[in-house]
Amino acid sequence: MGNNIHPLHVGIVAGEASGDLLGAGLIEALHEQFPDALFEGVGGPRMQEAGCFSLYPMERLSVMGIAEVVRHLPGLISMRRELGTHFLNNPPDIFIGVDAPDFNLALERRLKRRGIRTLHYVSPSVWAWRQYRVRKIARSIDCMLTLFPFEERFYREHRLPVRCVGHPLADLLADDIDQAQARQHLGLADDGVLVALLPGSRADEVKRLAGPFIGAAAWCRERRPDLEFVVPLANHRCRELFEEELSRARTAIPVTLIEGRSLEAMAAADVALLASGTAALECMLLKRPMVVAYRLSSLTYRIAKRLMKTPYYSLPNLLAGQAVVREVIQDEVNAGNLGRELMSLLDNPGHSAEIRETFSKIHDDLRRDANRGAAQAVLSLVGQHG
Repeated sequence: MGNNIHPLHVGIVAGEASGDLLGAGLIEALHEQFPDALFEGVGGPRMQEAGCFSLYPMERLSVMGIAEVVRHLPGLISMRRELGTHFLNNPPDIFIGVDAPDFNLALERRLKRRGIRTLHYVSPSVWAWRQYRVRKIARSIDCMLTLFPFEERFYREHRLPVRCVGHPLADLLADDIDQAQARQHLGLADDGVLVALLPGSRADEVKRLAGPFIGAAAWCRERRPDLEFVVPLANHRCRELFEEELSRARTAIPVTLIEGRSLEAMAAADVALLASGTAALECMLLKRPMVVAYRLSSLTYRIAKRLMKTPYYSLPNLLAGQAVVREVIQDEVNAGNLGRELMSLLDNPGHSAEIRETFSKIHDDLRRDANRGAAQAVLSLVGQHG
């Protein structure tokens, strides 16, 4: 078990489903080396299954959007204060904040001031905007774990302790996903050209993008009558919104709607049109050429544009350090522009092959055994090596 007399005691807080997944992978990797390690904090079903005792339901942290956060703010502040007091009274060997930076960094800072080692897993997008947060991060953590190499470079430049562990999804996904098998699983025809449409995982994104995406599908279908479309929607509400838009559009495009299963839908497709976000990373790891749409409310976009410090919005371009995928932004997001970009991918197989090759190189770079790498970083901070 290492040199300590007591079992390894880890405080850990994750705020949403993606953090729950990362946290669970880390807990499992630590348990391999320290089977009697104790984990407590806030986690979802996967972390709890991996052995974390959750002091609060994770849903209380999963609030999106300014209005929701403001409404829940008093509860979040008192929850953070109580967690801090709990960990100061029962000091863990290390505290790990998984994502949720607005919640976790202040908690980490309080614990670090009192001598508890702190590690933050998943960098906030401080490299893209609000770079002044680096100073706050430096006061809050003993080490930052990043998913992407360009983030690690950013922290090194700012002289913060950092380690890039790669992305767990890059470890999970094979180099070449079987397209025919994915189509079979979804009950789709195995011949024909298939386009995946992913208008976002939140209702407000779907409201902004469903119309232009459906318009783009109709635009392409006029020029290529053999095209079929598959649309994975994150949940029932997103599906309802997309169906409303589809009936408003009164277009007869052959479209299959499914709930969840976005990875399978992208694997089944030849190309994808998607909202900027995690889907772009997944699509890249699946080696599918894509067009990325980025559309915010006009006020949010004006603010974001002023604060942005990076030339790209989508992860594939940020990871490649160049414009590998076409980003269609804000007022450019309309049926014709999106349709033209999709058709240029479908009509240029040579270009699509080059894109896939770039994606393969990035995938190799992100495949670093993330869970084990994160566990090693934790153990080196607490002075134990399994």
